[in-house]
Amino acid sequence: MGPPRSGSLKIIELRARYVNQTALARQHFHRHVIHSHRIALKNTHTSQSARQNARTRYTRPYMDRLWTPWRYSYITRADEQARTGVPPALADWPAAEDKHCVFCNMIAATDYAIAHGMQPEIAEQAARIVYRGQHCFVCLNVYPYSTGHVLIVPYLHIDSLAALPTDAAHEMMLITQQAETALRRVYHPDGLNLGMNLGEAAGAGIADHIHLHVLPRWSGDTNFMTVIAETRVLPEALDVTWTRLREAFNNKTTSSTPASSNPL
Repeated sequence: MGPPRSGSLKIIELRARYVNQTALARQHFHRHVIHSHRIALKNTHTSQSARQNARTRYTRPYMDRLWTPWRYSYITRADEQARTGVPPALADWPAAEDKHCVFCNMIAATDYAIAHGMQPEIAEQAARIVYRGQHCFVCLNVYPYSTGHVLIVPYLHIDSLAALPTDAAHEMMLITQQAETALRRVYHPDGLNLGMNLGEAAGAGIADHIHLHVLPRWSGDTNFMTVIAETRVLPEALDVTWTRLREAFNNKTTSSTPASSNPL
């Protein structure tokens, strides 16, 4: 892209994380909207201040925000009484046993509930645990990037993949293969992302306990909502995702998304 022509509006600042095609698509969209509003403003003899407001509204170069106050305690740990990883249904787990780790709390609270009479499937659904192996388990990401986004987590509280015992590392990869099979069977994605962030500087939200992300992707899943509105659309409730993947991991009959369908 060359420098903007003299007199043209600066529609958007090209950010490094977008490819040129995305930036051009956004520019064309905003130019179209601005042109339409200019005509409307002229026809209705709108005041100069209103014109400026409209121009500002459709040419802002920054990302939109969706306010999610329910995540405040999760992000800031502002609620001193809250125990991360412990859903309300498992709140009987003693507070004194808080391990200050979302994954360790998740497993401990689930095991406590089962030991005190709760059905395993009910307890694991409450914690969004899809599958449990000998050394690792699979849970849903409760703030998923895409439908079907799962995490593969070792029971051992450890912050280094290199330090993970061999048996656990082997099982983590075997379960990753199972996750790929289950996601392909249920959602028929065009591809999958697999990744692990080690350390806060690498983007790990839970840096002290390693976990592997596995999430399905579809051609075009970066659609107009993502490109224009900077927003992800997740059409499937977590309870539905849990049920479908739970069945798939346990080799039970489960309904699948049609191969031609993009759930995003």
